[in-house]
Formats: sequence, C-alpha cells, structure tokens
Amino acid sequence: MATEEKNTTAAAAEAGAPAQRAAQATAGSSRVDRVQYSASSAGDSASAGRTTVAEGVVAKIAGIAAREVSGVYALGGGGARALGALRDAVNATDLTQGVKVEVGETQAAADITIVVDYPAPIQDVAENVRSAVAGAISRMVGLEVVEVNVDVNDVHLPSDDSEDDSESRVS
Repeated sequence: MATEEKNTTAAAAEAGAPAQRAAQATAGSSRVDRVQYSASSAGDSASAGRTTVAEGVVAKIAGIAAREVSGVYALGGGGARALGALRDAVNATDLTQGVKVEVGETQAAADITIVVDYPAPIQDVAENVRSAVAGAISRMVGLEVVEVNVDVNDVHLPSDDSEDDSESRVS
C-alpha cells in the first residue's frame, strides 16, 4: 500500500507540475521554478545522474558579466563597496558583491545593484547589464533567466577619483 501511495503521489505531482508552477507564480513566494522533478534514466547510462549548480556560482557568473559592461563603475551599495574596498586591500575580492540570485530547477532570477559612470546613459547601461547577465547565466549554467532586476544605486563622477591637489590651509 505504501508503494501505491508513493506512485499515486508521484503521478499526481507530475500531472500537476504546470499547476504547481502557476500556483507558485501567483503566490509570489519565488520567482523561479522550485518543482522537484523525478527523472529516471531509460537505459542510457550517460544521462544518469543530476547536476546541481549552487546559487553562489550563478551569483559569481552574474557579477563577472555585470562588471564587464561598459559604463558600470562598481557593484553594490555604499556599505558593500566600503567592505569590498577592504577585501580588495587584502586581495580577497568578492565577485558576488551587489548580486543576489534565486536558482530553481530550470530557471534563475538575479538582482544586480550597480554604480554607473558619469556621463553614461543609465538606461542603456542597465539594459546592457541585463542582457550580459542573462546571456552569461544561460550560456554557462544552462538555466532560463526569468528576470534580471538592475538597481542603480549611485553615479560615479570622475572628480570623485581625483585627489585634492590644493595646498593645505594649515602648516
């Protein structure tokens, strides 16, 4: 009887998978699919097994892709950038700074916080980040990217980098 219950439950879960995804989407609990699929190998030992990609891996890929976009000065908010500067000083750069991801069975979603270089057009930079991140995740991890949210936290001015060359007022 326990075997019949398991088989019935598995069949119901497989039949209701689209309904479960729809229910999850409307519930708002997750942006990506979290349905567990039970796949069995049909005699092909090369396809047996499962690959799981950690959220940290997807976040690192997204962070690298976002940093490569022209017009992106940095990733993360003010506090994260200050902590990142300390990490950089000890040669421990965090490539996931300013990146949050959700990873499901076949889908991923990302939230990226960026600082844009002045005078780069913010909408163009944000769209390029969205495209680069989605492309990198799809290409490298093989997940469908359902959304990439870009939060522009600041604009970096060239004058922010120049040190004050004026003479000191006190001696």
